[in-house]
Amino acid sequence: MKRNKVEICGVNTSQLPVLTNAEMRELFAQLQQGDRRAREKLVNGNLRLVLSVIQRFNNRGENVDDLFQVGCIGLMKAIDNFDLSQNVRFSTYAVPMIVGEIRRYLRDNNPVRVSRSLRDIAYKALQVRDQLTNQNLREPTIQEISNYMDVPKEEVVFALDAIQDPVSLFEPIYHDGGDPIYVMDQIHDEKNLDAHWVEGIAIREAMRRLSDREKKILSMRFYEGKTQMEVAEEIGISQAQVSRLEKAAIQRMQKHIQS
Repeated sequence: MKRNKVEICGVNTSQLPVLTNAEMRELFAQLQQGDRRAREKLVNGNLRLVLSVIQRFNNRGENVDDLFQVGCIGLMKAIDNFDLSQNVRFSTYAVPMIVGEIRRYLRDNNPVRVSRSLRDIAYKALQVRDQLTNQNLREPTIQEISNYMDVPKEEVVFALDAIQDPVSLFEPIYHDGGDPIYVMDQIHDEKNLDAHWVEGIAIREAMRRLSDREKKILSMRFYEGKTQMEVAEEIGISQAQVSRLEKAAIQRMQKHIQS
């Protein structure tokens, strides 16, 4: 079967080579011995990996050639830092690095300008989060990240919020098989006091039907702004249990409000 020819940055994607796992290991062994030609073969042999990753970002409106070039930078970093002694497939190691490089590019080119100092704090916080997650086998709290960085908690939160991508008003946030609920559906007119008053009564009535633990979880999550991990630590249950209880409580409230 003839593959369709698609060119990205002058590269004919239909002619990209595919390396077997054995070929990959042999090339990495050659690279570790200083063979620079092996590096070039590894790059060319994994360009399809970059192509598969950039498809995740097709809806960003970015030039595909630019994303491909940035993804190649992430691929080369992955090749240069891959440890052959670890029992991990190269693709498993490389994909997060390629994704991270592209996300960094998108953040730095975000039309909403963020100061360099804020970006530096945010990227450092993300690195610390990954480091503490690997170290403790759980996601750290914002306070733990703050303590590790010796940066005020509020500053860490503000920096992480600042690098988040803008959300479209037409972004779906809930879908139960019927009509989806979009972000714009959650934007209320604060001047409409009657609707606000009725809605408040409905929510309070729905809250009364929840158990004390469910009320506490929703209060900590949506009024105090705590993460599921922080709630789990304070209550003494797992993060998965918090997630399940939170989802069930919200569904029961929605059914009561809609009935």
